[in-house]
Amino acid sequence: MPNLSGKCSSDCIYKSINLQFKCLRNVFLTGLFAVSGLLTSGVSAETTALLAKSGTGRPQATAAARISQQQGQVRQIRPENYNLKRYPVIDSHKSHWRNLLWTTAVVEPQEPYVAQALSGILGLTTRSKLSKSQTQTIDMAMQVGTQLYLSNPIVYAGVEKQLIQTIKRSRNSQWVAMALSALAKRKIARNNLKQLSADIRQRFPKWWENMFLRTTLKEVAESMTPSRVPPLGDLLLWTIAPRQLHLYVICQPDREVLCQAVLRNRNGQFVRENGQLWSVPLLLQSIHGIGWNFNRGETPQGIYRIEGVVPQPNDNFFRAYGQFSLVKLFLPFESGVRKFLPKGKGRFKEPITAYLALLPPSWRRYFPIQQSYWAGKMGRSLIRIHGSGEAPNFFSKNGRYSDSYNWNPTIGCLSALELYDEAGKLQQADMDKLLYALNVAGGRNFAGYMVVVEIPSSSKTPISVAEIEAKIHQSIIRKPAS
Repeated sequence: MPNLSGKCSSDCIYKSINLQFKCLRNVFLTGLFAVSGLLTSGVSAETTALLAKSGTGRPQATAAARISQQQGQVRQIRPENYNLKRYPVIDSHKSHWRNLLWTTAVVEPQEPYVAQALSGILGLTTRSKLSKSQTQTIDMAMQVGTQLYLSNPIVYAGVEKQLIQTIKRSRNSQWVAMALSALAKRKIARNNLKQLSADIRQRFPKWWENMFLRTTLKEVAESMTPSRVPPLGDLLLWTIAPRQLHLYVICQPDREVLCQAVLRNRNGQFVRENGQLWSVPLLLQSIHGIGWNFNRGETPQGIYRIEGVVPQPNDNFFRAYGQFSLVKLFLPFESGVRKFLPKGKGRFKEPITAYLALLPPSWRRYFPIQQSYWAGKMGRSLIRIHGSGEAPNFFSKNGRYSDSYNWNPTIGCLSALELYDEAGKLQQADMDKLLYALNVAGGRNFAGYMVVVEIPSSSKTPISVAEIEAKIHQSIIRKPAS
């Protein structure tokens, strides 16, 4: 996950990188082996051979390098750095605040002076005639402020007050929508949430035409009166397009809980290992905890197009993405895709009805599965599946759930396990397992679809493979339409 304090990014990939499609690296074999022979854990034989040949680990992943990096982050959390009189939010201090706010997101300090600074910056949301750089600083403060407010609403109570003021007075529809979304995630009193939603509709008479307001108000209404989730098995058994692989990522509403990925090959068969479903755990958690309809927010539910891989750019991005290739995903409306729809070329640019036609009938009225459509329409892009070269303890929020501790959060992407020892040598990784499975199931230039879906649960552990299997069998018995 990159430090985005400098260059502009779209979700979790730098726009400045030339991310042209290339074939899989030679580390991965090309479909000459049975899927049942996939390794189930640890490092694949191909990766082991590659590391043995290199004879060295990654310098950035050694214990000394990681301790130094972490200490450098913590040293920035000093009162003087958060002093708005010393560093007012003006153009000349843009770099200061971009760097410091990113560090704040990583460390999650629980200091009153941090809360005071964030509240002060968010107080600017009601100002007019802000410069571009001021707006960018406030954008990031909204993201980080939401993150820290949700992590500790007592210390960051001042942030809540500013979020309410943003809803009541700001002219910026994105900030208003993000403020309402944050309060809904905090689960403030239902009556208060209804009143704030009503205030927004009154202040913005054409709210329906604004994608931030439209999707957020719909999302908030959905959170207060949730729709019944259709049968998961119907979704898993549905074929979006024949002769294409289908990757399903099954999550829970709490994105700090790991999601579970399962795979169907080009023949429509579920990939299996030793008789049970092949699976790999992934984390789809935004470090900021903001909604799917905002850049750097949660990975949206819904349909994505898969088209091969992007080679990991270079060692400068090792901490962000680890050492393996990244799986290329495309949202509806995103450019660069060869073929989003089964019949057609180029990017998806159709009405919602064309998107819904890709889903089984039982899922077409379920709003949350439309998230990728609306996110793409709003401009989210460059979402990938990737590993991470960062230490698990680099991000403070990783300590909340033990099961997901080793998986690092992103700013929109899907995160796979990647662990290194104190000498910087790879010990365990899931990206090679995932890439190999996709290569075998879909061919060397694999293409197909990914579907992300949340199922209701209050558990702090991911859905089990046995439970997914049971959902499939239930739908087979029901004989869903196809």
